[in-house]
Amino acid sequence: MKPPARLQTLIEEGLIDTVVRQLMSGKEATVYVVRRGDETWCAKIYKAATERSFRQAVDYTENRKVKNSRQARAMAKGTRFGREAAEAAWQSAEVDALYRLAGAGVRVPKPHNFIEGVLLMELVTDAKGDAAPRLNDVVLEPEQARTHHATLLLEVVRMLCAGVVHGDLSEFNILLGVDGPVIIDLPQAVDAAGNQHAQRMLLRDVNNLRSFFGQFAPELLQTHYGHEIWDLYQRGLLSPEVELSGRFEHKRGAVNVSGVLREIGDAQAEETARRVRMQLLR
Repeated sequence: MKPPARLQTLIEEGLIDTVVRQLMSGKEATVYVVRRGDETWCAKIYKAATERSFRQAVDYTENRKVKNSRQARAMAKGTRFGREAAEAAWQSAEVDALYRLAGAGVRVPKPHNFIEGVLLMELVTDAKGDAAPRLNDVVLEPEQARTHHATLLLEVVRMLCAGVVHGDLSEFNILLGVDGPVIIDLPQAVDAAGNQHAQRMLLRDVNNLRSFFGQFAPELLQTHYGHEIWDLYQRGLLSPEVELSGRFEHKRGAVNVSGVLREIGDAQAEETARRVRMQLLR
């Protein structure tokens, strides 16, 4: 196929050899299958902010570090330079998260390079060597659902122990590779300690997993892993070796009404977005 302009530049610079095909186009980026020597990689080209449909970006960018105070001031004022700096920070967030999480042993694609808004990384494949399907395209047996759910809970724990919350985890950004699920799409990842929305996002991520796998193994719908994980994290007791129970007893006290309403609103918005994505995929 004819390479897009941004990938043609990488070909001319010798970073990749050929573009095989477009793999997918999503709300944040378009992904291509590319070749470099004997290896097959992914090339993720990020869309400009004006083309992205990702919602609530301000919640995800809270407390993200930038290179210097000039950039921070420009981003706060919304100047042209500030918008460019914010865009660069948004793109580099996934790169930073991938390297950080890969180093922590989390099941994410291995990053290879990031240049001019293009992320080169590992292509996750299935048993036949083809691009791995997204989890939402797969029908599971109950035991498979329980196994993959347990695997992904461990990855959520590994991420949190590395100080990262995915922030948009669902069956639409998990690939089912030859050796199990692999988590993708991390530009919205947040710092667990520095973002006041981290708990809410962690709970939503875990609840999304519960809802999806609960379709195939209904007993999972009665679990409360999200609250258990966050409680252990807050008390400094969370580690990948911790044995989770899926049970959690909420402390009695004053109810944070605004927080509850926000969680309800997030759940409703997520369900609406899920239905829209399903319609688009039909």
